[in-house]
Amino acid sequence: MTIDTRSVNGVTILDVHGKVTIGEGTREVREKIRELLENGNKNILMNLGDVSYVDSAGIGELVSSYTTVTNQGGQFKLLHLTKKIRELLAITKLLTVFDSFDDETTAVGSFS
Repeated sequence: MTIDTRSVNGVTILDVHGKVTIGEGTREVREKIRELLENGNKNILMNLGDVSYVDSAGIGELVSSYTTVTNQGGQFKLLHLTKKIRELLAITKLLTVFDSFDDETTAVGSFS
């Protein structure tokens, strides 16, 4: 799994590629979120369009990231959920927790 970081209008976008699974995948997400918050980046948009698989630990890490960012006074939102990830979040009733978007411009504009 790799994470590319870019900034658009004050929003940090994380382009995640590969699998978000227990071990290295979840650790990379956790470390990236921590690093962004330490550097004052509190508006985070995670692009999951190129994620092929998320296991239960990956879902847990998304929830943990959301909680961590929110507790720091920031906003954490999701972009380009794949069909499988959308179904997983619906089954676990987490789809209502996250703001998710299919369009990057709309997503970036939603940050206050």
